[in-house]
Amino acid sequence: MKKGFIVSIFLSLASLPGISQPTVYKPGETIRYNISYGIISAGEATMEIKESRYNGKTVWHSKLTGKTTGMADAVFKVLDIYESYMDPETGLPLFTIRNISEGRYRKYNEVIFDHETRSDSTILISDLTGTHIAEKGILDIISCFYHFRNNIMPVRKNYLRRGEMITIMTWFADELYPIKLKYVETEEVKTKAGRINCYKFNPVTEKGRLFKSEEAVSFWFSADGNFLPVKIRFDIFVGAFIVEMASYEGTVFPLEIKK
Repeated sequence: MKKGFIVSIFLSLASLPGISQPTVYKPGETIRYNISYGIISAGEATMEIKESRYNGKTVWHSKLTGKTTGMADAVFKVLDIYESYMDPETGLPLFTIRNISEGRYRKYNEVIFDHETRSDSTILISDLTGTHIAEKGILDIISCFYHFRNNIMPVRKNYLRRGEMITIMTWFADELYPIKLKYVETEEVKTKAGRINCYKFNPVTEKGRLFKSEEAVSFWFSADGNFLPVKIRFDIFVGAFIVEMASYEGTVFPLEIKK
């Protein structure tokens, strides 16, 4: 099933989410990225979160937008948008939108997450495939990033061991999609803002037509109170795509940067 190119870069980013107020992110946080292929500038992406309204309630609305630019845009135009409306108290998704435009390919999907009706599971209502039942507290592909930063890393950061695997179950493209992140090491990453000490993870990927190996994707999260996604490397058979943080604003804590 086609997942979408831009989100594949961010994916190849357990247990139930906590019920406490989020502490490592807040509305107003915006991260902008540059995407490159070798020396070629290929695109840009933005991940932002704002306060909004859904079904008469105040929610936190996160939006991930990725698009091609320049020569890449002329060759194969991409505009992918993923949105998640989350409960501010639990971090659970209430409503999600997946809107993909890649060349001639189009895909639009809305999903409602009902966490209240059943005590033992979550009801998912997709405009494309109807009603599904999933485990209690299931996340979508966007909310899982915030869950990882807010509920997992603050607890596990002092106990991480090389090769340790963290698994988060999500609902993505109308199917269950486990995100498996293997901890590699702590590493300093160079960014436009300066050098940032980061936790490096390898999301487990499926070796095949696109990926060279199960460790073809690497994520770097800032090793401070924000656990901000700073860099992603995406190795495929024809080369490597690099996603690097270009700018940021609205973080809860000052980003620890070495000039």
